[in-house]
Amino acid sequence: MRLNLVLAVTLMSIPMALVQGAEKKKLQIGIKKRVDNCPIKSRKGDVIPRNQPFTFTLGTGQVIKGWDQGLLGMCEGEKRKLVIPSELGGATLIFEVELLSIERRSDL
Repeated sequence: MRLNLVLAVTLMSIPMALVQGAEKKKLQIGIKKRVDNCPIKSRKGDVIPRNQPFTFTLGTGQVIKGWDQGLLGMCEGEKRKLVIPSELGGATLIFEVELLSIERRSDL
């Protein structure tokens, strides 16, 4: 199965002192908005685009590991804040993401 997701992403700037002093080694996922009705959740192998066409297959290494891990299990309308450590993104990164829509199709 393939899953198309429309995702809104905001990259937040991080003061350099905060990045250098960061001791955290794990991906942090904060749910900013929960969804009451969630018939489908994202999973590995799903295709995820964002507002401006950017499509990738979730869980296959096409994006940084922090996104592959941090976007799993999202619902339409859900918002998350991801604090991605350098081990999963090349540098400590913070993203606010919103999953706008999911379209799941059967593989041919």
